[in-house]
Amino acid sequence: MFFNASGFHNHIAHHLLTIFALGATAPQIQKAYDDNADYQRPQFPVDKDTVSSMSDPDVFAKYLGNERYFHDYEIFFRKEIEKHNGNYGAMLNEQLFADTAQAQDLLIRMFAGFYHPIIHLGFGVEFEQPAIITEALAQAAIHDNWPKSFMTTTADKAEKRMKSGESPRSLVDLLHSARATDQLRSSVHWEDGNKVRDGVLKRALPETSDLCSQWHVSPTKDDLRLKTAEMINAASYFAAAAQHASHQKAIKYDFFYMHAVNASIFYSAFLDPRFDAWLSDDARAKLLMYKGWNDVAMYISRGSPELFPDEISNYTPKNPRDGWHELFARVDALPDDGHASKLVRALANGERVCAEFEGTDAAKSWMIHADMWLAMAHMAVDSVEGTTSKWIRNAGFEQAWKDVAERGAREEKVTGSKGLNGVAEGYHEKF
Repeated sequence: MFFNASGFHNHIAHHLLTIFALGATAPQIQKAYDDNADYQRPQFPVDKDTVSSMSDPDVFAKYLGNERYFHDYEIFFRKEIEKHNGNYGAMLNEQLFADTAQAQDLLIRMFAGFYHPIIHLGFGVEFEQPAIITEALAQAAIHDNWPKSFMTTTADKAEKRMKSGESPRSLVDLLHSARATDQLRSSVHWEDGNKVRDGVLKRALPETSDLCSQWHVSPTKDDLRLKTAEMINAASYFAAAAQHASHQKAIKYDFFYMHAVNASIFYSAFLDPRFDAWLSDDARAKLLMYKGWNDVAMYISRGSPELFPDEISNYTPKNPRDGWHELFARVDALPDDGHASKLVRALANGERVCAEFEGTDAAKSWMIHADMWLAMAHMAVDSVEGTTSKWIRNAGFEQAWKDVAERGAREEKVTGSKGLNGVAEGYHEKF
């Protein structure tokens, strides 16, 4: 799951499944694999005795957070599916959604690593691939559980609000409140290593938790559908609208915000009736609240930048006649490690999901409407095509924009060197 000792994730499965879904050709899929395979590292060896003993909760807990045991955990979860006669849903209910300390801990770890374990789980569920599901749980197991205090505190507060009958605020309201609150906006420093863990949650945990708990989800089909669309809309809004205040720097997506959008598509998959037999509405609501709360914390963690929706609605694409299929074709052919293709696919999904609520009172606070979805996809493809500087990191800090070209200026071009897609897209944060 990591291709180096700094916690950089292997995205090959994500990339191949995404461009497959977007209509890539067989040679394009093979090239995407080849481009990203050569810088991966070998697996750690497996200890069969360790795997067999992981059924003991104390032994299972012993190796949590240790990447050395990724493959051991993966084989353990594979054997758990076999115990359920191949029913991965039953395994997930036991290992991830059960009311046990071990399952609750693992679910929280799904949201460490900046959405990567939950993204991996989403691919496994959407494409019904048990092997990827076992990898996702193993990936969660080897991440730290630093989000625990945030998640549990926020869940407790949200439960009290729901029981009191308090109506939820919108996610967009929470984003704007975060920027307007000095304690939150200043909680992150440029030099913080992990800006959620070492900034937001270290200096403003009570304030962040209190704010996030004001958005909650009822475990009903209607509320799940509405709040899923709202979450997708809000994540796409802050990811695309976080541009430089001068409006002169080239359009760029923040690398971390982009992950909030990329993860969003799987919440549509989680609502698929195919999974009703094992995925309860209570579990769906919990997954969705965890995602919404993490999105707000993620927004704060990059400095709570001012958001400019006009940058989306007024955007002039490089190829304005290109529709979705043309953008899919361009991103399928892009030298990438999967981030850009996931972003474009998630935005296309956002347009589809949010269309149901367009013009309704329920969506009156939403910021992304109609043609803005296609504009955001153009922004994504135009900003990553033909350049090595695909993303910025930490959009709310002036330092992040220092080396970004002025609009219309010629950018550094892709050289085609081996290993570029993974290593050059490093996170610059330890997970």
